[in-house]
Parts: sequence; structure tokens; C-alpha cells
Amino acid sequence: MKKALLSIFILLAMSMTAFGQSDAIESLIKSNDENLQHRLDRLEKMVDDLMWHQRLDDIAYIDKVYMYGPPKWKEKNPTALGAGNPVKFWSYLFFPKNLDTNKKYPLMVLPHGGVHADFTTYYTHIVRELVSQGYVVVAAEYRGSTGYGKGHYKKIDYGDLEVEDVFASKNYMLENYPFIDEKRVGIMGWSHGGLITLFNIFNHPKDFAVAYAGVPVSDLVARMGYYDDDYRALYEVDYHIGQSAHENVEEYRRRSPAWNTHKFKNTPLLIHTNTNDNDVHVLEVEHLIKSLKADNKQFQYEIYQEVPGGHSFDRMDTKKAKEIRVKIYKHMNKYLKPAKPINTLKDIQKAGYRF
Repeated sequence: MKKALLSIFILLAMSMTAFGQSDAIESLIKSNDENLQHRLDRLEKMVDDLMWHQRLDDIAYIDKVYMYGPPKWKEKNPTALGAGNPVKFWSYLFFPKNLDTNKKYPLMVLPHGGVHADFTTYYTHIVRELVSQGYVVVAAEYRGSTGYGKGHYKKIDYGDLEVEDVFASKNYMLENYPFIDEKRVGIMGWSHGGLITLFNIFNHPKDFAVAYAGVPVSDLVARMGYYDDDYRALYEVDYHIGQSAHENVEEYRRRSPAWNTHKFKNTPLLIHTNTNDNDVHVLEVEHLIKSLKADNKQFQYEIYQEVPGGHSFDRMDTKKAKEIRVKIYKHMNKYLKPAKPINTLKDIQKAGYRF
């Protein structure tokens, strides 16, 4: 019955899109995805997995592996069968196609963004640029990610144990691939991935040689103030925090990097933000920067002024975005020393070619 319903929705989507009603069908699909046990998300994920191979098979070996992180922080029934077991999740792995297992390679940990989102081919050119330099890349589909059904979706733990899932993906790589240099491990992420990056170096300062946080979600207390009810509801559902920031402000502080900068040690850190960011308001990152300074921490940052692209300003395929990514790679490469570092715009443009 559910398969038949899914087929009907797909056919309906095709017909309505043809008649210019894509917004209506998008709303219809979203409203029914819950009843379909997130099967539409899973279908989208399967299609995107195929696209990874189409877009990167000239430069990278791609794998997807199953691993685990800590148990859920909140169990509906703590005495139920399986309660307290580790949370299982998938991670994407990307290896340079010319990899020599007799050599040592740097590892880049690349957590995706989004409250409920996943690692998609949106990151194609960034992965190409990393692999072309000689990096091995791991990207965890940590708890709460979409594309893996209702159960994984409802394991969301924003700003807490998802951070440890990403850390677990790093440990998995070191345990299973002896050609990875444990002293050359970096972490970089944008938005929610930037928050995860920050908490990883706060919680595990000796495990990362360098870090980059782009437009990082930094202050959930402030974020709950300037976002709407639909966004706040993502955190207030019973399987997540279960309370509003008004009801439990300390829990939201605990999950906010700007309120935890005292934990930061000495990992070389670069932070970028953009004044016209339409997702993570610059005020969040400014709070993070001021907090780091107040705690006398050493780090680098740049506040970009009205760069086109807003929240995605340095992840796009524009010349300006690539120029900014050169700066990011120079920061990371100083400590990770890949075999073929990107140092110029010409280098990054070359890395993006399939010919």
C-alpha cells in the first residue's frame, strides 16, 4: 500500500510540475513524508548516492560504510529491547584514485550542515578540490540526518552527541586505514557543520591538527529569538530537546559554541562569516568571535562584507567563492601538508575540471 502511495505521489509530482504547480506538490509531499516513514527522503538519498559516482569517479574511489557512535541521549523507553545500544549511522569515504597504500595521507573530516539534512552532491566541487590535493575525506551521516528513515531522523541531538558521531567517524578512519596519518587530521564544516567542527575541537583538542568553521551556527539562544515558530519547533519536539529556549535556556547555551569558548585550547582555527548571510545571522558569529577574544584565545577570522551568495558565499562555484576557498585550503594545508596543495585560483579551477 505504501509503495503504491509513493508511486502515486511521484506521478502526481511529475504531472503537477509540468503544469507549473511545483510549489503545491512540494508542500503535499512534505506533509505526507512523515506518514510514508520518510521513504521520499530515502529515495532522494539513493538517487544522490548514484550521482556521487557519476560526478567523482574520474578522480576518487567512493565508499559508504556503516559505523556507530554513542547511545541516544534520550530513550523513550529505557528498559526496551535495544535501549542503550550505540547509534548506528553511515559515512561517505572519498579516496584519491592514485592512492598508494605504502604512503601516508592526511584526513579531512567534513560534517554536513542543516538541522535535518544530509551529505549530498552539493559538496561535489569541495570534495573534488580536497581529493585532488591528496586528502582522504570522511563525511558522517550523523544522527538526525535525512535519507535513512524516520528512526534515524528522530535520533537528532543538535549540538551534542551528533558531535561525537562525527568524532567516531574520524576514529573509524584511523582504525581501519593504516595509510592515514593520525598527526594530519583536519576538520572543516559550514553552518551546522561549523558548529560540529567547533565542538569537536573544543571536546577533542588533541585529535585535530587544524580546523575551519564557515558561517557556523554559534548561539542557539539568539537563534531561537530571530527565527520563526516552525524552526523553533524542530528543537522543541519531544524526541529532541523537548523544551523551548524560554523553558530551558541553559540547555540551549550548552549546545552553543559561543557560550563554550572557554573549552577551546590551541587548535589552529579559521572562522569565516558574511554580513548578508540569510541563514546564520552575522550576529551569531560576532558573538563567537567576541567570546573567543574575551577568553584570550588565539584564532583567525574574517567577516566578509555583502559577498553574493549569502550563507553559501564560499561554497559556490563562482570565481569569488573559489578565491575564498584558496584561503581556506592554505590555512588547512599549512598543518596537513597534502601532496598537491591548492595555492592559487588556477589550482582550484584545475581541480574542478573533469577533462
